[in-house]
Amino acid sequence: MNIFKTLGFRAGIVSAVLFVVFIAIWYAATASPASTGGNVTGMTAEQIEYQKMMGKDPGAAKASGFPTPGQMGRTFVDQLSDPFYDRGPNDKGIAIQLGHSLGRVALGFLLACVVAIPLGFVIGMSPLLRRALDPFIQVLKPISPLAWMPLALYTIKDSSTSGIFVIFICSVWPMLINTAFGVSAVKREWLNVAKTLEVKPLRKAFLVILPAAAPTILTGMRISMGIAWLVIVAAEMLVGGTGIGYFVWNEWNNLSLTNVIFAIVVIGVMGMLLDLMFAQMQKWVTYAE
Repeated sequence: MNIFKTLGFRAGIVSAVLFVVFIAIWYAATASPASTGGNVTGMTAEQIEYQKMMGKDPGAAKASGFPTPGQMGRTFVDQLSDPFYDRGPNDKGIAIQLGHSLGRVALGFLLACVVAIPLGFVIGMSPLLRRALDPFIQVLKPISPLAWMPLALYTIKDSSTSGIFVIFICSVWPMLINTAFGVSAVKREWLNVAKTLEVKPLRKAFLVILPAAAPTILTGMRISMGIAWLVIVAAEMLVGGTGIGYFVWNEWNNLSLTNVIFAIVVIGVMGMLLDLMFAQMQKWVTYAE
């Protein structure tokens, strides 16, 4: 097979062209000339000294507007050259901040799996429970996860644990609903064969129902992970401390737009990698009829 004629190669070429066009437009839009030097005319010596004490250099060249591709390139190099530095509570490398966020997401997501998948199994196998619990699920499901944050902070009184709780509460519903749907949609023929062979309930659950419902369960887990990664950024902006969301908020307070954009790119890339991981797991458990 000629690799140059494959759909993947052609799609990659189109993506590369679009990226180059985007960078060119970005460069053209931000190529406005910066002021050649700071204006110290009319400023007293005390005013100049005060500006220096505030971390500003009144005699230096000043750039304005949106960052250029060159400035963003330097920010990427600076951040990725030492991603594990730790210079205090408000100055940590991007890898440390990302690690804190991934840890919170992983713990909240695992807790949601422990609750949602077994409960989804029970609901999917019992029409009575499905009808009885459906009103509660439909009421709780649309509530924004961040709406739970004040209650979590008041009850738990710990910002990090509250963030984990928010991840749990936003991850549990897609997994619960998809698990229940996948279990209830298992073909009756397969269940009848298991009944005919007098397969025990636990063995039937693991050898018949679980493999049949696995693709749907993984779909729910994939959706839940996407929502969890969205929510953790907003939650960390609210509670502060550490994490990629706090990094974005802290850099915005420092008026470092290049670091904010860098963090946004990191968030997007990590979200894509998490989604690809679950997509690959979905392929592994998908069966051909």
